[in-house]
Amino acid sequence: MFEFVRKHNRVMQFLLFLLIFPSFVLFGLEGYNRFKEKGEPVAKVDGRDILQSEWDAAHKQDVERLRQQMPTLDPKLLDSPAARYSSLERLVRDRVLAAAAVQSNLVTSDQRLARELQRNEMIAALRGPDGKLDMARYRQLVGAQGMSPEMFEANVRADVSSRQVLAGLGGTSFATPAQARLSLDAFLQKREVQVGRFAPADYASQVHPTDAELEAYYKANAAQFQAPEQADIEYVVLDLDTVKKSIAVNDQDLKTYYEQNAARLGGKEERRASHILIAVPKNATAAEREKAKAKAEELLAAVKKAPDSFAEVAKKYSQDPGSAAQGGDLDYFARGAMTKPFEDAAFALGKGQISGLVETEFGYHIIKVTDIKTPKQRTFDEMKPELEAEVRKQQAQRKFAEAADAFTNGVYEQADSLKPVADKLKLEIKTAKNVHREPTPGAPGPLTNPKFLSALFSPDSIEKKRNTEAVEIAPSALASGRVVQYTQARTLPFAEVKDKVRERIVATRSAELARKDGMEKLAAWKANPGSANLAAGILVSRQEAQKQPAAVVEAALRADPATLPAWVGVDLGDQGYAVVKVNKVLPRETPPPEVAKQERQQYAQAWATAENLAYYNLLKDRFKVQIKVAKPSGFDEPVLSQ
Repeated sequence: MFEFVRKHNRVMQFLLFLLIFPSFVLFGLEGYNRFKEKGEPVAKVDGRDILQSEWDAAHKQDVERLRQQMPTLDPKLLDSPAARYSSLERLVRDRVLAAAAVQSNLVTSDQRLARELQRNEMIAALRGPDGKLDMARYRQLVGAQGMSPEMFEANVRADVSSRQVLAGLGGTSFATPAQARLSLDAFLQKREVQVGRFAPADYASQVHPTDAELEAYYKANAAQFQAPEQADIEYVVLDLDTVKKSIAVNDQDLKTYYEQNAARLGGKEERRASHILIAVPKNATAAEREKAKAKAEELLAAVKKAPDSFAEVAKKYSQDPGSAAQGGDLDYFARGAMTKPFEDAAFALGKGQISGLVETEFGYHIIKVTDIKTPKQRTFDEMKPELEAEVRKQQAQRKFAEAADAFTNGVYEQADSLKPVADKLKLEIKTAKNVHREPTPGAPGPLTNPKFLSALFSPDSIEKKRNTEAVEIAPSALASGRVVQYTQARTLPFAEVKDKVRERIVATRSAELARKDGMEKLAAWKANPGSANLAAGILVSRQEAQKQPAAVVEAALRADPATLPAWVGVDLGDQGYAVVKVNKVLPRETPPPEVAKQERQQYAQAWATAENLAYYNLLKDRFKVQIKVAKPSGFDEPVLSQ
C-alpha cells in the first residue's frame, strides 16, 4: 500500500484534492475548523445543541468572574467536577430563558438598553465630566472580553429580555403575614425529646467472621479492594511567572513608564467630608419628595448663613444613622467609594466649602469638605522596585500569548518528548510517581486539575506515550504531560487486604445488629413506656441541634404531635439506629418586631424563589432540556435566582 502511494504520489495528491476541496468550497475554511473543534454536544435546549467548547468557554467566564470577586478563593474549587457542572447548569438556564423570551415576544427597547448600560458601574466610570462616554476606552473594555461594542450590547439586550421571563412571576409573588407566621412557627418550633442511641461500636464484640466468610466477602466485593490505575509521568507548566523570569527591564523603559503614569502611581487624592442627609424612600410620592427637598433647602440656607453650625445641624437633623451622631463626618474617602453624584460634588469643592443640594438614590445631601489629603509624589528611585514588577508583569502578559502558541504547537509537533519545548521556552521538566486518574488531595500544580488528568489517562497518552495537548489549568497557565510508565488497575491479593475485609464485615454486621436491637427496643418501649432507657430530655430545633444528627432532629420535628408522647425510630445507616421520644412541643418565642419583619421578608423571598424554580422546571419540560453529562456525586441543585 505504502509503495503504491510512493510511486503514484501525484495521482494521490490529485485524488485528495478532489475529496477535500469541495468541503472547503461548501463550508469555508473557518466553518471546517469550527466543525473540527466545536466538540461533542453536552446538552440540548429547544432542539439546539450546547457543545463542549461552549461549556468550556462558559466555565472559563464563571471562573474569571469568581476570581475577581474572591481573589483568595482556592483555585481547586473552581475546577472541580461540581463547579464545572454548575457552569453547564447556568448555561442551560440561560438558553431556556432566552428561548422563553423569544417565544413570548419579550424584547428590549433601545431606551431600556440605554438605562441598563447606564447602571453598569464599569461603563459609568468611562464617562467624562461632561457625561460623554469615552468610546476608545469602551471598545477596549469590551474587547478584553473578546467582543465588539455591538456584540456586547446585543448580549446585554438578550440578557434583559431573558430576565423578563421570570420578572413577572417574581414581581407578583407575595406572602401574607399570617402565612409567614404559620410556616415559620412550625419550622422554627422547639421540641423536648429523649434520645436512645444504638451505636455499631457497642455491637462489634459480637461479630466474629470466619476465614471462609472473609474470603467469600472478598470475592463478592472484589471492586472494593482494587489498587487504582496509576502512572509515572513527566510534565511541564507554562505560566506568567515563568514568562516573567525571561524578561529583562531596562532603566529607560522604567523611567518612561514612571513619567507617563506619575499621577496614577502617586496614589489617590482623598477628601474628608461631612454631610446632612434628608432621606427619601424609593417608593416616595412626588409630594413626599417635594417636602423632603423643601426641608433640605431650609437646612442648606441655615448652614450657608452660619457654616460653623454645620456639625450641630447635622447632629440634629441629618437622617443618616451612621454619621449624624458625629456631626455628619464621613472620614476620608477616595474616588470610587461614594455614589457618583455625591462623589462628583465632593471632589468639586475646596476645603471648607459647602455644596448645594445633591440628589442621590438615598435622598438630598448637603456636603461640606473639611479636609483634602493630597498624596506625596514619590521619586523614581523610591518607586523603582514597584515599577519594575508592574512593567515586567505587563510585558509578561503581552508575551504570554506568543509563548502559549509556541508551547501548544511544540508539545503537538514533537509529541514523543517534552524536552524540545522545555529547552525552547526554558521550562523545567517535572516528574511525579503514582499519579491517579482522580485528583489526590495535596498533589502539586496541575495534578489536581481533572482536565489535565483526563488528558494524561487518555488512550493515546497511555498506549503511545505521547505528550498530552496543552491544557489550560488556570488563567494564563498551560500544562502538558506524558506517561513514562503505566500500571493498570488490579485487585489486591486477599492476604494483603484481609484486615480491611474484616473491618468492613464487622462494621456492616455491627450496624445491622444495632438497627435490629433499636427496632426491637422501639416496639417494646412503645408497648411499655416505663421500661424505656433513654437519655435525659433536651430541647432541639432546626436552629439548635444539641449535637444530635440532622436525621434525628428532622425526625423529631416531623413526628405527629397530636398524641404525645410520640415515638420515632431513625435509621442512621452505618452510624446505627436511634429511638426518639417526643415529650412536648414548645412554640417559639415571639421575635422582636425588627426580627419578625426580616423573617417575613426572607420567607417572601424564599416563596418567590420556589415559584420561580417551579416555573423554570416547567420551561425545561416545555423546551425539552437534555443534559448528556452525568451529574457529579453529591451535586446539589442550584437555587434559581433572577
